[in-house]
Amino acid sequence: MNFPTLQYFSTLKSALSVLFGDAAIARCHRISGGDSNEAYSLVLTDQTTVFMKVNSQKNASYFEAEAAGLAAIARTGAIRVPHALGFGTEKGSSFLLLSFVGNGKRVSEYWEQFARQLAAMHRAETKGLTPGSSFGFFCDNFIGSRPQVNTLCGSWTAFFRDFRLEPQFRSAESYFDKKTRKEIGRLMDRLENILVEPKRPSLLHGDLWSGNFLTGDDGRAWLIDPAVYVGHAEADIAMTELFGGFAPAFYDAYREEGLLQPGYERRRDLYNLYHLLNHLNMFGPSYLSSVKRIIGTYV
Repeated sequence: MNFPTLQYFSTLKSALSVLFGDAAIARCHRISGGDSNEAYSLVLTDQTTVFMKVNSQKNASYFEAEAAGLAAIARTGAIRVPHALGFGTEKGSSFLLLSFVGNGKRVSEYWEQFARQLAAMHRAETKGLTPGSSFGFFCDNFIGSRPQVNTLCGSWTAFFRDFRLEPQFRSAESYFDKKTRKEIGRLMDRLENILVEPKRPSLLHGDLWSGNFLTGDDGRAWLIDPAVYVGHAEADIAMTELFGGFAPAFYDAYREEGLLQPGYERRRDLYNLYHLLNHLNMFGPSYLSSVKRIIGTYV
């Protein structure tokens, strides 16, 4: 599967000139939300609205990775995502330009449609995303502000152990006492007795909580801020349940799609251990008790 190279621009002015001709910025509005980037809506003189993310120049690779993730989701044809227009650097900053997703009124059966579209994405072909293997992604990316390693692997259990939990445990080592380190070792040794291999590999959004989807002008769900990789569909659903959860209708509809395997509820917290460890490494010890609680339930 070939992905188009995201066009690089040396200045925002040159990006707008190439992408929109003579149009220039008429109005710029700061948009709140997001932990990693500043966000703006740019209204151009031709009345086009563009969404722009801004980060430091050294973090321009965040935007290349995000664009690759959006392109992977878009190619499934299953669910909507913004279109990455281009990225660049200017005066010590980096920027990513995206098509603007409006804020519409949700259609009837919104949650059911969202679930079925996500399930269709999870059923989509993944071979071109993981050449020669089943799990991972053709490039590394980021989970929040931290690197996410997507080394290709033939086993879901091995991938989740070696490229999800292990790097996070290593980064968080200073938080753990001797007792917890022993429990971590026991957990890692018995992952094969807890996790199951999926019936088919799935493209995952990778960071699917309530802050990473929008309702567009069309009234339907749009996915944003992906941390994509190919894995077990259950990991995406587990993440939706971590910080408050989605509407019950979403889960009822998704279960009807048959992608959750028996025992999912037993595995859910283990999938979310990855995200809680990542939050521990990003934000500090307020997440430590949750991490230790989950470790304790599996050893």
